[in-house]
Amino acid sequence: MKRRTLVTGSAALLATAVTAPGPLSPAAAAVPRRAAAPVRFDLPAPSGPYPTGTVALHLRDTSRPDPWTTGRPCRELMISIWYPAAGGPPAPVVPWMPPRAADSYLGSLGLSPGTVLLGYAHGRERAPFRCAGGPLPVVVYSPGSNASRSFGTGIVEDLAGHGYVVVTVDHPYDAAAVEFPGGRVETTPPGGMRDYAKALVVRTDDLRFVLDRLAAIRAGDGTDLPGGPLPAGLREALDLRRIGMIGHSLGGAATAVAMHTDGRIAAGASLDGGAAGPVVDAGLDRPFLVVDTYGKGGMETNPALRTFWSKLRGWRRRLTVAGAAHQSFGDEALILPKVAPLLGMDRATLEGEVGTIPTHRAQAFQRAYPRAFFDLHLRGRGRLLDGPSRDFPEVRHQR
Repeated sequence: MKRRTLVTGSAALLATAVTAPGPLSPAAAAVPRRAAAPVRFDLPAPSGPYPTGTVALHLRDTSRPDPWTTGRPCRELMISIWYPAAGGPPAPVVPWMPPRAADSYLGSLGLSPGTVLLGYAHGRERAPFRCAGGPLPVVVYSPGSNASRSFGTGIVEDLAGHGYVVVTVDHPYDAAAVEFPGGRVETTPPGGMRDYAKALVVRTDDLRFVLDRLAAIRAGDGTDLPGGPLPAGLREALDLRRIGMIGHSLGGAATAVAMHTDGRIAAGASLDGGAAGPVVDAGLDRPFLVVDTYGKGGMETNPALRTFWSKLRGWRRRLTVAGAAHQSFGDEALILPKVAPLLGMDRATLEGEVGTIPTHRAQAFQRAYPRAFFDLHLRGRGRLLDGPSRDFPEVRHQR
């Protein structure tokens, strides 16, 4: 299992390693893949009062060339917008990962199409928007490196079902596989993305561009809506005065850097991400949630993360979860136990990825704590983050 840790010095950004967050990452490149009956993965239903809808958008940043390849005329992104939906005639649910991207990703791991059936999310494609109470807070999600925007679907669907508009972002050539309209799939270079210092800069530019495009869409610009207008009411529902951001692994580090460079982001959360770049020494004056583990190189062993924590001047919490590991904070916690036999993972290797925390408890944390954070700082309500909870005895707090 390739291990990487994201480290920074005050004078320069040094990226020597963040754990690769792919839910299907093999125990080692040399482990032979074993044939097995197809394994199916489906996300449990979200807990919110609203059904969810989703729409994928292809964005083009014509102001900059793609920093990873000369084969494209400009930087292109795929994003998905998740939102509370109305009832009525059912629209088709979207696959957990777009099908060609899924085949590409499974193939990169030596798994043939059909070996793992990744199933469907619960979001209905372009379902009518519905949510009472006026414009909704917007949360942006950035995945880990060599991952996909799909990997946080469980967290994202649950937020949307509780009245948030959530925007998930794929970062091409840093992501495992990104499917564009027409079936084009872009992947990481052979061996995976390794230049984490550059990736952090690129991701920050990507995230700021996404916020720019959301503002333009909110103002009525349909440039990036070739599939037609957004579902009625969704454009007007974007409350861009209340923006939060959350990321896993490198996406968590990118969240902090994006907040440092863009004052539009009111609150940020990092799910077992490192700390890197100028924000380490500069800190932040807005709310920030740090969730880290002991195994990956969290605050106990990561000097940069400790420095970043010490420089936070706004509301701050650090949460650790007993038994959790790096892949406990996304859909990987549900997928990996199912596919471990196909990848030759023994029990110790699997626990190194998803920890010893029971799957249902990892999922309960994913649903409760990100929402509690954004409820508190984007809606001014909720008490879960005040201190220890009887409902979550495995969660430890540090102010």
